[in-house]
Amino acid sequence: MANRTIIFYKKHFNQFFAEQTPQVKKKIAQTLVWIQEIDRLPTSIFRSIENVKGLFEIRIEIGSNIFRIFCCFDKGNLVVLFNGFQKKTQKTPQNEIVKAERLMNEYFKEKNDGND
Repeated sequence: MANRTIIFYKKHFNQFFAEQTPQVKKKIAQTLVWIQEIDRLPTSIFRSIENVKGLFEIRIEIGSNIFRIFCCFDKGNLVVLFNGFQKKTQKTPQNEIVKAERLMNEYFKEKNDGND
């Protein structure tokens, strides 16, 4: 049993989640439970982002709709969620990766400055 804890950094994930349909919200919630409980997640659900150390994406598909939520680990089993978006193209938009990397760096800077 993985026993990970998930937290949301600022308002980005909550805003993304609030905009989704009930079906998408249910799938996201189910996926987050898997992340908390399953030791070795398949790359179809969870994978690292190339060229950005420590940044991961949660992958959610519902029919032909594809969603991504960026996150990182902190203190081993703490998963910190950042921004989410619906993919419209095959490739993850660079601006979404840049935003997630900025949020991750901001999170650790605030934590190191004692604002956690």
